[in-house]
Amino acid sequence: MWAYRPWVGRYFPSDTRPGDELAAYARVCNSVEGNTTFYALPEARTVARWAELAPPDFRFLFKLPRRLTHELRLRDAEEEMRELWRRFEPLGARVGALFVQLPASFGPDQLDILDAFLAQLPSDRHSAVEVRHPDFSDGADCERALNDLLHRHDADRVLLDSRALFAGPAETREELAAFRAKPRLPVRAVATSRHPVVRFIGQTRAEANPPFWARWVETVARWLIDGREPYFFVHTPDNEVSPELARVFHAAVAARVPTVEALPHHDQPTMARADQSTLW
Repeated sequence: MWAYRPWVGRYFPSDTRPGDELAAYARVCNSVEGNTTFYALPEARTVARWAELAPPDFRFLFKLPRRLTHELRLRDAEEEMRELWRRFEPLGARVGALFVQLPASFGPDQLDILDAFLAQLPSDRHSAVEVRHPDFSDGADCERALNDLLHRHDADRVLLDSRALFAGPAETREELAAFRAKPRLPVRAVATSRHPVVRFIGQTRAEANPPFWARWVETVARWLIDGREPYFFVHTPDNEVSPELARVFHAAVAARVPTVEALPHHDQPTMARADQSTLW
C-alpha cells in the first residue's frame, strides 16, 4: 500500500493531499505490493493517475484479484486476464510482476491448473506465485514439484517469512489480527527465476526486526551479485514504521553490494541500533 494517511507528516510531506500519496511514497521506496487489486481492479482513470505519479523506475507488484485465485481458482480466467492487462497498460514496464496469491486450500493436486494458467500468460509479463498449502513447504516431493514448475515457466516463488511476527507479542488489535491471518510456514530461500520476492512480516517494534532479517540481507546480496533483481517487502501489524524498515534493510544490502543504487534521499527517524545476530 502507499496511501496510508498516518505516514503523512512522518514519511510524506505534511501537505500531501489525498490521492497524491504515491508520488510521496516513490520518494521513500522504489516498489510497492499492490494489495487493493486483490479486492477489485482499479478504474482506468485511477491507473492513469498512477502513471502520472510514479517515476519510470518505480515498480508495482499487483495482486491478482481474488475472484481469479479464490473463486475461479485460476480456471476459465482468460477474459478477465485480458481486462487486467488492458487496465494496467498505461503503467508499462512499471508493472514489475503479477502477484498470484493462492489460498491455503490450493494444494499439490492442483499443480496442473497452475501449470496451465502460467502457460497462457504473455511471454513478456513476469509472474510471482505465493502458495500457502503446507505440503508446498515439506522440503520434499511436493515442494520440488512446485519449484520445478515455476522454473519451467520463468516464474518466481513469493517467499513469506512470518517468523519475526510470531516471535513477538500479540497484544494490540493489529497484532492479534496478524496472528490470526498470517501463515506460519517453514522458510527456504529459493529463487526460481530472476526476480525472487520476499514478504517479511515483522513485529510492531521497529528495532525488534533486524535480527530476524539478517540472513535475508546476505541472501538478497548474493542474489544481486548473481544478477537477479529481487523484491523485498516489509510489513508490520500496524505498518506504522514499514517504510523506515524497508529503507534500513535496503541500506544493509547496499553496504554489501556497492552497485546497488541508493534510495532517494529522505529525512526520517533513525531506528534504534539492534542486535544483528543471525536467525534462520
